[in-house]
Amino acid sequence: MYSVQPVTRPVDGIVRIPGSKSITNRALVLAALSDGPVTLTRALFSDDTARMRECLSALGFTIVSDEAQETITVQGQGGTIPAEHAPLFVGNSGTTARFIAPLVALGQGTFTIDGVARMRERPIGDLVDALRSLGVSVDCPTGCPPLTIHAAGLHGGSAVIRADASSQFLSGLLLAAPRAQAPTKITIDGPFLSAPYVQMTVELVRQFGGEIIVSNDQREYTVSPITGGQGAEKTGLGGYPIEPDASSASYFFAAAAITGGRVRIEGLGINSLQGDTAFVDVLEKMGCTVLKAESFIEVQGGALRGITVDMNAISDTVMTLAAVAVFADGPTVIENVGHIRHKETDRLSATACELARLGVTVEEREGGLTIWPCEKTRPATIQTYDDHRMAMAFALIGLRNPGVTIANPECVAKTFPDYFDRLEALCDAGRD
Repeated sequence: MYSVQPVTRPVDGIVRIPGSKSITNRALVLAALSDGPVTLTRALFSDDTARMRECLSALGFTIVSDEAQETITVQGQGGTIPAEHAPLFVGNSGTTARFIAPLVALGQGTFTIDGVARMRERPIGDLVDALRSLGVSVDCPTGCPPLTIHAAGLHGGSAVIRADASSQFLSGLLLAAPRAQAPTKITIDGPFLSAPYVQMTVELVRQFGGEIIVSNDQREYTVSPITGGQGAEKTGLGGYPIEPDASSASYFFAAAAITGGRVRIEGLGINSLQGDTAFVDVLEKMGCTVLKAESFIEVQGGALRGITVDMNAISDTVMTLAAVAVFADGPTVIENVGHIRHKETDRLSATACELARLGVTVEEREGGLTIWPCEKTRPATIQTYDDHRMAMAFALIGLRNPGVTIANPECVAKTFPDYFDRLEALCDAGRD
């Protein structure tokens, strides 16, 4: 259990945030496919990135990790997969499952991808269908992991993929496609979720020497094959710095909003690859003052007002906004995020349940929430559903109101192992 101690003064400080999970896991895949060694600096060390490193090691890639220095060196193999057989355990890391599947399709052999019980409930059928249309033999009886890939190289061609359950299906294909034997064209069918994450993937692939042509409507992606010497060595990526995690930064920006304080995150600026930096724009609409520069973003809290917001593109910050909404002057309406029911837990249902436990009035809809203000919440132990974002977001409510306890705080290890230490460091100066 973690009992949150309220602050008596607004928080004020500069917070150092670990490296981005999204960028670290994408960069690990691209480094493995590069034409030589790549060292990731300021890399994230968490459960999710550990699962990716373990899978790459199981596939025969040489990886040297130094957690104290926050570096990971991957010996790229030029688009080949060293192992011919490997069981690959992804835990509850959706990014690992969805990125590893197209990666192993480049190889020669049989590879099985499996995870924890919750992972076996998380759909992956859209990605399986796309791989099959590219000629990959995949066994996936339930439409969820486990899945077995009988790899014989990725030949290129055309695939249509749905991206209304997860944009990571498309990202996984884009990461592997530059090492296919011929050009690959991927077309999106239906609604397109979390587009900024796909834009991040495209930019990373380009930085690692790949070529992707994106249609004007961002629904067609044509990927050219990389020839020898066009990987990391060509682009000079002996070292690749990882940005601070924008999703993780959202909790500290929210702490400024909730307490009327000021928080600056350095290393995260206006040129960030991460779409979740747009969370501060939501806070600005609620009444905060936001300062953006090339090397930092800063939020100053203000009188909070309720808003209506489509959070489809920044859905990992829904629960962060839910915590802020408790202290607004009117209802906050969150729309177009029905897909987060398929994350580590059903995040809409879980958020509504735990807000109600605190005495907050909330309406749950299929695709969103409406949250009414509740200046004085009641004491409660928050259930986290083994979901890191539940733990991190709901702790923020305890900065204003006493009696908030977080069950299973260890679940934050998925993406931010020392979250509570860093939150305490920010808040200590604001307590008597």
